Amino acid sequence: MKKMVSLLIAGVLVLALNHTVEAKGNTENSGSVLSVGATPVPHAELLNLIKSDLAEKGITLKVEEFTDYVQPNVAVLSGDLDANFFQHVPYLETNAEWSAKLVSAFGVHVEPFGLYSAKYKNVNDLPNGATIAIPNDPSNGGRALLLLQSKGLITLKAGVGLTATPRDVTGNPKNFRFRELEAAQLPRSLQDVDAATINGNYALEAHLNPVKDSLIIEGADSPYVNIVVVQKGKEKDPRIIALKNALLSQKVKDYINSHYDGGVVAIF
Repeated sequence: MKKMVSLLIAGVLVLALNHTVEAKGNTENSGSVLSVGATPVPHAELLNLIKSDLAEKGITLKVEEFTDYVQPNVAVLSGDLDANFFQHVPYLETNAEWSAKLVSAFGVHVEPFGLYSAKYKNVNDLPNGATIAIPNDPSNGGRALLLLQSKGLITLKAGVGLTATPRDVTGNPKNFRFRELEAAQLPRSLQDVDAATINGNYALEAHLNPVKDSLIIEGADSPYVNIVVVQKGKEKDPRIIALKNALLSQKVKDYINSHYDGGVVAIF
């Protein structure tokens, strides 16, 4: 009888131990998953490139693609994503909640911003009264106007900064008209306007080469570095550190240099 009781107790202990080990294993496995939201080109492409590198570190990288600039930040705020990779600091700072709760973990590259046209081959050919489409979010709209000003096409109010709007245009020799559209819609607007300023990722998705196809383009020294964003306090998460090491690698730099023809410029 005592032997039977001892066996029963031993069995219970083994079951309890197995349950504990299984629970611990599930916790460890769940902690090894890293979910990152990204726009398709080049961000998701770069993330997919390093999946195997992170797998070697025991981290399963899950990439969720977005075609807009709002939902990736909403998803990180809610905890549905661990990080996102699509934006620059000026865009992050356009929303008070984002800038209060989210932070740049590290920067990766610059996508030079350009002016494109389906109707004209030279910026000097833009006619008087031409319609130019620009992004409708504050940071990228301001970026578009600053690009036009840097090439002498318009003049902005002194000190207006990165969030300039068409209302801040004080000099407009060719009487350009500005049409503000969602950034993702700009490539599709080219047939309806005389020219459009397009973010590098959306230009690449539309098979536009920023260096060869743009009428004017930012220099590679653009301050609009594309960053990986996480909730504040999670910058030192081991999975984010591993992601940083993988993205800022020679493998990724070589891929950028060989695939994007200057449309993406690594900063590392």
